[in-house]
Amino acid sequence: MGKSVWWSVPVAVLIGVPMYSNAAGIIPIVQALVGKGAALGTVLAFMMAVIGFSFPEAIILRRVLKLPLLLTFFAIVAAGIILVGYLFNIIL
Repeated sequence: MGKSVWWSVPVAVLIGVPMYSNAAGIIPIVQALVGKGAALGTVLAFMMAVIGFSFPEAIILRRVLKLPLLLTFFAIVAAGIILVGYLFNIIL
């Protein structure tokens, strides 16, 4: 989960998808990951994926959105999360 590993941000997003937590519940996990030496951008991407890109959210949104729109929404959100993760890894 270091800065030099290019695939750490997409993997962090994929790991975060099946998890479900609120913003306060993910903070101790993020703190532990940063304490263990994980890059801040990777941890931020993981945190955003857990909160905003989860299976329960997909189930809820499926009732409101048609499948093509739902897939477009998740593709844009995933791309944004990955972009932010890489950006923070570069800056910090």
